[in-house]
Amino acid sequence: MGKVAGLDSSSESTRIVVCDADTGAVIRQGYAPHPVEKGPEADPQAWLMSLGEAAGGGLLEGVQAIGVSAQQHGLVPLDADGNLVRPALLGNDKRAQGAAADLIDSLGGRSAWAQAVGAVPQAAHLVTKLRWLARTEPANAARIAEVMQPHDWLAWQLLGRPARRTTDRGGASATGFWSAATESYRPDLVELALGHQVRLPEVLGPSGTAGFTPEGLLISAGTGETMAAAFGLGVGEGDAVVSLGASGSVFGIHHEALADPTGTITSFADATGRHLPVVHTTNAVRVLRGTAEMLGTDLEGLSALALKSSPGARGMVLLPYLEGERTPHLPHTAGSLHGMRRESMKPEHVARAAVEGMLCGLADALDVLRGRGVVVRRVFLLGPAAELGAVQAAAPGLFGVQVVVPQPAEYAALGAARQAAWALGVAHGTLLPAAGAEPGPGGASAWVDPPEWPAAASQIFEPGEELPVGQAVRQQYLAVRDDAYPGAFQREP
Repeated sequence: MGKVAGLDSSSESTRIVVCDADTGAVIRQGYAPHPVEKGPEADPQAWLMSLGEAAGGGLLEGVQAIGVSAQQHGLVPLDADGNLVRPALLGNDKRAQGAAADLIDSLGGRSAWAQAVGAVPQAAHLVTKLRWLARTEPANAARIAEVMQPHDWLAWQLLGRPARRTTDRGGASATGFWSAATESYRPDLVELALGHQVRLPEVLGPSGTAGFTPEGLLISAGTGETMAAAFGLGVGEGDAVVSLGASGSVFGIHHEALADPTGTITSFADATGRHLPVVHTTNAVRVLRGTAEMLGTDLEGLSALALKSSPGARGMVLLPYLEGERTPHLPHTAGSLHGMRRESMKPEHVARAAVEGMLCGLADALDVLRGRGVVVRRVFLLGPAAELGAVQAAAPGLFGVQVVVPQPAEYAALGAARQAAWALGVAHGTLLPAAGAEPGPGGASAWVDPPEWPAAASQIFEPGEELPVGQAVRQQYLAVRDDAYPGAFQREP
């Protein structure tokens, strides 16, 4: 069918992969850093400059379609002429925390927001950023006539700024004013936040086409980085993805949106027409780094030490709440080490307790999803710390399922490219509905499956005979957690 490209504009750089549309084979790649961003704001023109640099040297020659993924939760505020009102607000902007609490109260509490849009406002959400602008920059807020996210804005620029503005389900579900359950906007929540209505992008289906560039390239719907990475990995129902950053995130693929009145689960839509419930933890690799520094080593050294110990760390349990915690909701607590005895107070046992404590905290997040009916048959483990031997050894037993560690790759860009191939196949009629497929909602076209691209190359780790040992360690952790913080997971809305 030809060549397609996936473009991923992250918080730090632009990465482009050019793939064979039929097989998914990567033909060539491009990369360019973004100019250094100071603080939680950015000039979107810098993203375009980075894109142009990454696509240099004829990288896109012969490409027929482009998909765009980009950093989530960025707000690009535009005036009535489509020009920037002020620099974009990025997802890592913490200034709107007070505005989030204000919005929660304005609608009647956390449960009301969960029922309305599947998410309780956090500082990152677009709806919260709009309330912050209305309170702190009223003159700028009054000029805002439409809002976009980074992937919407980049696609619009590639198309030559047409009259039509588009987004996708995944991106829309990250705004705080679009419901994944009803697949519709809540303009009243925009007005609640900003004080007036604005123009909102049309939400395209997963295989939709945003338009064609002046050169005739098809631009697909695009999506946020998390949704694109999931699509690039090829995960489906029964899979969960655990991302090991300084903090952690756990998401599954589910057949329906989940409303969680506690706000522990954020109900996103994915890039395939399904749903992507997410649970965040405040502490992940920061636990390992902090312990490594205390022991005078690095992450690899910590892993080597932990492997000298045995499961259960000689009875020691680390509750990994070093920066407070979101799951469970313990924002003002601290980490703690339990079960210390003279014979256990050795570097290797402390290292093992840190690895097990971090993974048990993430297992708590997995259990939140399981408790709401999300099936977890295997866990994909992402991030550099997923390569640590101690993490790979302990994770299957503690999670209780097969653990998959994909080889490092540009999965968000690959997901964007696969989306482009999907839209191209539908547009050209080379991808068709299965025989007897029912029409979509409201008489829409019948569902068309995405192109079958090979699964990510991965290492597989089975619980095997170590499962009972891992589950015993997990039960030891739960006993300590529940004794220290009784009822932590029974928080009322």
